[in-house]
Amino acid sequence: MKSAKDSGAPESPAACSLRPSSPGNSIFLEPGESSSTDAKLGYVGRFAPSPTGTLHFGSLLSALASFLDARAHHGRWLLRMEDLDPSREPAGAAQQILETLDAFALHWDGDVIYQSDRLTEYHNTLTFLNNHNLTYGCDCSRQRIRSNEGVYDNLCRNRASPPIDDFAIRLRLPDTNIQFEDRVQGIYQQNLSSDCGDVVLRRRDGLIAYQLAVVVDDAWQGVTDVVRGYDLIDSTPRQIALQQILGYQTPRYAHIPVACNTMGQKLSKQHFAKAVEPSNSRVYLREALRFLGQDLSGNTQTETPQSLLQRAIERWDIQRVPKLANIPVGHQLG
Repeated sequence: MKSAKDSGAPESPAACSLRPSSPGNSIFLEPGESSSTDAKLGYVGRFAPSPTGTLHFGSLLSALASFLDARAHHGRWLLRMEDLDPSREPAGAAQQILETLDAFALHWDGDVIYQSDRLTEYHNTLTFLNNHNLTYGCDCSRQRIRSNEGVYDNLCRNRASPPIDDFAIRLRLPDTNIQFEDRVQGIYQQNLSSDCGDVVLRRRDGLIAYQLAVVVDDAWQGVTDVVRGYDLIDSTPRQIALQQILGYQTPRYAHIPVACNTMGQKLSKQHFAKAVEPSNSRVYLREALRFLGQDLSGNTQTETPQSLLQRAIERWDIQRVPKLANIPVGHQLG
């Protein structure tokens, strides 16, 4: 359960243009066009929580699904803490997540990676993109973007007078459709211009944005398969776009349904989701497997978390995961 600091940044990206460059064309990525050097060793999966609080049932689902998929493929399962926003991270939260995963017998491979240790690598990548005229400053307010249904209209891209201070840095994205085949949800498509607009890589407060850090780290760690919640599926096309711009290969993606409370809200700290209880790990694991549509026949009430997980690995079938965006759970889990 220790941190490992990277000794160097990735090599300079090989390509600076997104294929195809003409508007309206599509990029189609078949499952299996997967990652960098370490991927030659086989399947590499990961779980990457933000340490904003204790582990709740929704987070457990993502951890369990990614763990089972990795182990069923005889692969590695890495753990990465997305700790880039100190103001949202209570003291001790990261350690508490590690201890909870350990209590649930969800044991990771290698050292835990902390994104706060890798700021130099993110800034090096940002500099590379800026040097190739692929970024620009933007001081548009969140309120303005929300008024356009959350889609940024690229207003600052061609401003005669770019902002001087207090601005975010955005990536110039082409007016292109990106389509990929999700292992759970099937074909998913998004137009980068009309559905999202140019993506933020560095926030106005100077913090590195999620979209940049996740792409850099997935490539650096050789991640071949990403299994995560449906709430991140609409981020995937812009991440694929950035991977292509940087010359990285693209992992396979699988987006599982998000657990929501009885009011239809995603389980989260913001919505007062309950922390999972390590003392009831077997109960939570059984409920999580049921949520994921897996075969529970033959399981007994006396099984240990380890034996329950071993049986789940042997029976893991990602095609049994419901092809839904979200599934409500009872008050006892949410």
